[in-house]
Amino acid sequence: MPKADLAHVETWVFDMDNTLYPPELRLFDQVSAKITAFVMRELALERTEADALRSRYFRDYGTTLAGLMAAHGLDPDPYLAEVHAIDLSGVAPDRRLADAIAALPGRKVIYTNGSRAHGLNIAQALGLAECFAAFYGVEDAGYVVKPH
Repeated sequence: MPKADLAHVETWVFDMDNTLYPPELRLFDQVSAKITAFVMRELALERTEADALRSRYFRDYGTTLAGLMAAHGLDPDPYLAEVHAIDLSGVAPDRRLADAIAALPGRKVIYTNGSRAHGLNIAQALGLAECFAAFYGVEDAGYVVKPH
């Protein structure tokens, strides 16, 4: 198979979650559990109420975060720090992926719907951080998530 000519590509934008690592790592399950716990604690709700509110905010606002910001005036930064403080002990460096990304011409960036710190933390766990020139998180997009 002939190699594609990629020399003209100046910038590569990589998604993070379930893209640079496999969904089988179930990292978002940890984030989701932390979101539910946050909603339960901050709004004094039972789990079923918190789950229903999360579903409604996802439907109406696109994310739980956007709903919490709109309906409750939530400061997003402490929320993002808390829900992205996950256990990365099951994430192993991926040398093959690092080599493939490093071989691409041009600038490489990560753009995640999580926080910038979340993107960096996972990239470090994967051994990919040095492959990327920049990390963009939801805070860099005005708290509006992809694909909007």
